[in-house]
Amino acid sequence: MQTLRQDISYALRQMRLSPVFTLTAMLTLALGIGATTAIFSLIHSVMLKSLPVIDPSSLYRVGDGNECCVEGGFQDNWGMYSYQLYQRFKEAAPEFEQLAAFQAGGSQFSVRRSGTDRQAKPLRGEFVTGNYFTTFGIQAFAGRTLTPADDQASASPTALLSYRAWQQEYGADPKVIGANFILDSHPFTIVGIAPPGFYGETLRSDPPQLWIPIQQEPLFTGASSPLKQTNAWLRVIGRLRPGATTDGLAARFTGILREWLVTDFVGDMFKEYLPQIKAMAPKQNIKVVPGGAGVGEMKEGYKDSLRILLIVCCLVLLIACANIANLLMARGTARRAQTSVRLALGASRKRLIHQSLTESIVLSVLGGAVGVAIAYLGVKVIVMLAFHTAHFVPIDATPSLPILAFAFGLSLVTGALFGTAPAWLTSHADPAEALRGANRSTRDRSSLPQKTLVVVQATLSIVLLAGAGLLIRSLQKMEHQDFGFETDHRVNIGVNAPLSSYSPEKLDTMYRELQNRLSHIPGVQRAALALYSPFTDNWGEMIIREGHGVPNVSEDQGSSWDHVSPGYLEAMGQHILRGRSITDQDTATTQNIAVVDEAFVRKFFKKGEEAIGTHFGLNKAQYSGTFEIVGVVREANYTDPSGHWRRPLFFVPLAQHAHYDIPMLQMVDDRTHLIQSVVLQLSGSMDGLEPQIRRAFAEVDPNLTILSVQTMQEQVANRLDQQRTVAQMTGLFGILALVLAAVGLYGVTAYTVERRTNEIGVRMALGANRGNVIRLVLRGAFLQVLLGLLIGIPASIACSRLIATQLYQVQGWDPFVLGGSIIALGVCALFASIIPAQRAASIDPVNALRAE
Repeated sequence: MQTLRQDISYALRQMRLSPVFTLTAMLTLALGIGATTAIFSLIHSVMLKSLPVIDPSSLYRVGDGNECCVEGGFQDNWGMYSYQLYQRFKEAAPEFEQLAAFQAGGSQFSVRRSGTDRQAKPLRGEFVTGNYFTTFGIQAFAGRTLTPADDQASASPTALLSYRAWQQEYGADPKVIGANFILDSHPFTIVGIAPPGFYGETLRSDPPQLWIPIQQEPLFTGASSPLKQTNAWLRVIGRLRPGATTDGLAARFTGILREWLVTDFVGDMFKEYLPQIKAMAPKQNIKVVPGGAGVGEMKEGYKDSLRILLIVCCLVLLIACANIANLLMARGTARRAQTSVRLALGASRKRLIHQSLTESIVLSVLGGAVGVAIAYLGVKVIVMLAFHTAHFVPIDATPSLPILAFAFGLSLVTGALFGTAPAWLTSHADPAEALRGANRSTRDRSSLPQKTLVVVQATLSIVLLAGAGLLIRSLQKMEHQDFGFETDHRVNIGVNAPLSSYSPEKLDTMYRELQNRLSHIPGVQRAALALYSPFTDNWGEMIIREGHGVPNVSEDQGSSWDHVSPGYLEAMGQHILRGRSITDQDTATTQNIAVVDEAFVRKFFKKGEEAIGTHFGLNKAQYSGTFEIVGVVREANYTDPSGHWRRPLFFVPLAQHAHYDIPMLQMVDDRTHLIQSVVLQLSGSMDGLEPQIRRAFAEVDPNLTILSVQTMQEQVANRLDQQRTVAQMTGLFGILALVLAAVGLYGVTAYTVERRTNEIGVRMALGANRGNVIRLVLRGAFLQVLLGLLIGIPASIACSRLIATQLYQVQGWDPFVLGGSIIALGVCALFASIIPAQRAASIDPVNALRAE
């Protein structure tokens, strides 16, 4: 123990005597451990963590599909179902102790507390079956949870409030339990508060704040309730009985699904497609998968980005370890003469190695301690960058202890191995030989491992820099692409949809009054209303042209569409190319019209065929004459700024209603008249505008709740948050890798200069000038960098395939990116090697030879 204390004291003294080395090594360790732990912790939270429920291992999801086509048709790999199909699953699966269903997307509600709230608050809610909380084994924090008795059409309307909403929106008032609340004009009783830490079955930003029994859904949608339709809107999760297995369940559920498709699903809506549905039904499948982690919505959405960050942080950790190894080897080799003197004076090999090991461990522990602080800060920063537009993200922003231990252990092993290796080698060499060789030329290959590590660092650095450059260049192209609409001087107001109980006449009157009031606000040039604006939502249906018969459902025959008010296309800066726009003359009593975009014309019309004057409809041939095309507008990107998913688009007037005999189609038409966006075209800035906007909404209808007010630039930027975060983090890690590589090159070059002091003195004594010496040193340093480039550039091009799905209009061999990366590495290498080169050129030949 006394020896250990002496070694620790000696280690701290040596670190104090070499502050530059100590700070460099500690910072390298801290950044490597901190950055790696932060990224791995985020990956663990998003992709691996189980739900905070009882026995998550016995939970299973019925279907793992996370996408449903916009038209509501076949999913191939199913994950969402109608309520009727859920009931069939429940009856056919006795292996499940409980089988619960819940709304896939969630809803927004305008909520007022009776007797206290004058203004409604927008709260996010989710419809669930009565056994939802029993399935997860969740108990209420206060009051009680929802039960099957609440999930009856005849039951009094009840709801459960989340703990966070109770705390933040209602100040943890215990009187909330049992109080009456008004949800979209319907009275509900809050029966309890969910426990803290439970945010629902799906990890996502802005999770539900209310849970409502699914049988109460018709209160909000009336006769068009999805409870009575065949469209898929529910996910299903169940808890197995003790001793039961999932063997055969997937096949059983798949059989039920296929039978349902050709019977109930067809109905009046799709009976003309029956032969096609029968042909496609055998391709539809359901998987039964573990559900302990819940629904992986965020996992699916972020998996590619997290995979990139995972690779990046692993490369940074490798570079950090290589740098530590280089620094420790350089220090150990520089101490070779000192170690040899100690051996000559009688010190044991074991004692010298033990002392070097202790010094390396002390350095690793101190660096690791700083790394822990960086990890805590790093997780919070990454979550803030990735979800800065969300009100709340249920991700625990603390580092994962196992991951922290792994990164720290790897750094500890690296420090111990490369810190003791030079002492071990020197202790097994002849002390006289070691002393005789001090400060002589390095042609004895003693610096070869260090130079190899510098080459590795340069290779990894160029790979990281090129990857970061590609992502940043791709992000710039996304941000500055031609969206087909104007973003300058445009403001989008997100609105909680008006009450579905409003009659069409009341909606039309309210819309006209709202548009008129907003248009008269000083600074507003034009105001317009829409079902949705770019990148906020998407509605789509199958298109059937008049006289063209039934399309093939196995092919993509769909288009996105939007209900908009007169002046919307002008407010958005979307130019009419042919025909006319939507005007005030397009009313409920005139012919239903549509304005289609260029992509619509390309997809549904032959080249040279005129679209204006033709008719089309939705989903069924009998409605193919519903809309008359009166104009063609310039193509615009409303769906995905990253360019991976772009659809044709058409616009129809808010004032016009289509009338269908089929309930599902009528439901679609009714719902698409409930606006969620208002667009303003401004003549100046929006300073001081928001209070006037809110006042106008309140005066028109207090049930119209504003969810957000943001510029169109902000709206576009928000949809690129994920790409921006990946580009920023990769760029940050690329810079870090560059700095670490520069430090490694500096250490090796400085060590080489020190080792060749005698040789340089001889050269200068024989006539070499300062320029010759500087070129000699720089040539050696840049040779390592050049080797790194020769390996790194092909590796960068090869690795660009790993991020191909994240790139927009950028090739993996982009010359600007590769050229910029090479220049950046070259500049850093120059700065890292010029200081030792200047020092070498300043050597006095007489002193160098005398030192020998």
